[in-house]
Amino acid sequence: MTQAAGPDCRGTYHNDFRLSITKALGDQLAQALTYLGRAPLAEQYLASLDERPGVYQLYLHGAFVYVGKADESLPGRLANHLQKLSGRRNIDLSDVTFSCSYVDEDFSALAPERLLISHHKEVGSIPWNNNGFGNKDPGRQRDSTVLRKNHFDVVYPIDLDRPVEDLEPGQISLSAFLKALKNGLPYNFRYAEPPRSKSTFLTVSQAGLSADEAFQMVSETLPEAWQVAALMGYVIMYPDSPHDYKSAWRYYRSGRVVETEPEASPEEITQDDLFHASE
Repeated sequence: MTQAAGPDCRGTYHNDFRLSITKALGDQLAQALTYLGRAPLAEQYLASLDERPGVYQLYLHGAFVYVGKADESLPGRLANHLQKLSGRRNIDLSDVTFSCSYVDEDFSALAPERLLISHHKEVGSIPWNNNGFGNKDPGRQRDSTVLRKNHFDVVYPIDLDRPVEDLEPGQISLSAFLKALKNGLPYNFRYAEPPRSKSTFLTVSQAGLSADEAFQMVSETLPEAWQVAALMGYVIMYPDSPHDYKSAWRYYRSGRVVETEPEASPEEITQDDLFHASE
């Protein structure tokens, strides 16, 4: 006797079998990280890590906020995050911890961070993923973007009181000074080279110059059409004064500091937005 086929036209002797290997791998990887302790995101703890690829998770006040992958060096990637967070307001580095797991090269090709993102999508949220935290310089075309109110740069804007690293007292050309700013700040400084920058000189009177003081000095040397604009997540300098940027909160124009209220969209980045890029 032959049993009738089901509504999907499958019979009793043939049917579909689906095995979600990627889900199983993601669940197992997440479980392995769950069993690990957490260390402060600090140089002495990163120094004990092997220079190997792997995945990691970040926590703020003990709450899970970010998952990422290091293709070559876990300590190197985590050091980048440490530097970025050190230049932000509204966050204390002592509240940030991490856990990590080394992965083999073959497994790395399976994008293990996406496996973890898919796993956490089912059980909760990851506030910093695809929310601006891991972004590099977004480029000139994004400078006028209005950020959503829970974007990383809105919640944790850059700190202009942060001292510029490795900037020694003495006379220095404007061109070299701008390069020193770009290399000595934990957030991006993008700029166009101003005219006569190699023949214009500034005098650094003391070590520990803050970014705010440095940008004021720069603006004093620039032609009137130039300005430095501190946006929520980075600083830019172009000959476009008095153009206003929607996410700017401070301008430096001809040596003057101009405070402004940055715009932010009342909408929030949702979990669907967060995970869309990973699917």
